[in-house]
Amino acid sequence: MNGPRDARARGEAIEQLAAAWLTARGLVLLATNQHAKGGELDLVMRDGEVLVFVEVRHRADTRHGHPLETITPTKQRRLIRAARFYLQRNRLSCPCRFDVLAVTGLAPHLEYDWVANAFEAY
Repeated sequence: MNGPRDARARGEAIEQLAAAWLTARGLVLLATNQHAKGGELDLVMRDGEVLVFVEVRHRADTRHGHPLETITPTKQRRLIRAARFYLQRNRLSCPCRFDVLAVTGLAPHLEYDWVANAFEAY
């Protein structure tokens, strides 16, 4: 059965693997699946003193394009709005950045393409 619940479970599993992959590279996981006005933050992590909002994008293959291509200007605006809401809700004032982690393949054969500071918040 390939319903929305299955897709959500697959997405959460990929996000957990992504968090572990980034943790192995020195980031510290603070939160997952933070819902905010108009959007959701997949992973909230810390890289030293910098708060990192990580958007995880997965595709089983790249026949229909690379997962990085799905980060449109509209998606960027939603992520920025969600991040601002997260900062306000948690009363945080610190340096931030937006990373994108593109994951391709099927577990356990996954490839990761990490783009740190993928876009700016204006």
